[in-house]
Amino acid sequence: MSTIASFGFWSFVGIVAGIYTLFALGVQVQFGFAGLLNFGHVAFMGIGAYTMAILVVKEDMNMWAAAGCGVLLAMLGGVLLGLPTLRLRADYFAITTIAFSEILRYVATNEDRLTGGSQGTINLAGIGKTAQYDDQWRSFLGSVESGLHVGGDVAMLIVVWTVALLAVVAVWLMMKTPWGRVLKSIREDEDAAASLGKNVFAYKLQALVVGAALGAIAGLFYAWQFSYFSPDDFAPLLTFFAWMIVILGGLGKAWTVPVGAIVFGVIFAGTRFFDFPPFSLLDSTERAYLRLIVIGLVIIGLMLFRPQGIFGSRREMVLE
Repeated sequence: MSTIASFGFWSFVGIVAGIYTLFALGVQVQFGFAGLLNFGHVAFMGIGAYTMAILVVKEDMNMWAAAGCGVLLAMLGGVLLGLPTLRLRADYFAITTIAFSEILRYVATNEDRLTGGSQGTINLAGIGKTAQYDDQWRSFLGSVESGLHVGGDVAMLIVVWTVALLAVVAVWLMMKTPWGRVLKSIREDEDAAASLGKNVFAYKLQALVVGAALGAIAGLFYAWQFSYFSPDDFAPLLTFFAWMIVILGGLGKAWTVPVGAIVFGVIFAGTRFFDFPPFSLLDSTERAYLRLIVIGLVIIGLMLFRPQGIFGSRREMVLE
């Protein structure tokens, strides 16, 4: 692989790692801080991406306004999910979140007129070619390119990581407040928190909504980066990628999420260069599945020898 091609490839890996940082940060808020076992987090990513795309392509709405609507709708989805389910036990709550994400994915698959179904539509697939998109997102990205004298991939890399790191700082500051300390107390012993007069249900719902907003923002960047997407791009596997990132970096710390995302991205992308024996005996499709095996082995190793993650603290593992 040439130097230029290699640089472009790793820039793309960095962009995806930034998107996953935003996505996994939502899981960190929900589980790492509040103890919510959400296995359907990808639903919020899909809501953000599809809402923005549909409003821009179908309704010709201003892209920034459409993006705001995507985040707000995902937060509303978090409220609608949480109201009837947050009083369930952790395992039952996890099952309902998976069902929630799969219901939304199948709705998007079957609503051909609105979402384009499993194959997408010319308009939806061409979101990067619409006037609204070109005039607003491309002009914004172009101003970053010209202002910093960098290429398009590098400009996107800078924008994604700027937003991701701002989100990490925001979450870190939130967890230093009394609100964040109450979330941690609920994670460790919600009965004790309730006995002190804290509205456990309300705090859990707030954590779910904050995580939903972060997932939706990740969905916006996913849409801007790839232009084309289908319901299969928001399969449950993406949620478990986020869980891998949180576990890799460490539970209960905001700043470990980007570390986990970068490690995950390098492992996930680096397996494509395994062209030495015995990996050279496998074809490209088989090597693509190999990356999941490698990540799984890394996770198993962490669970055995360092269950708190690379930078996590064992004190953060005191979960009910």
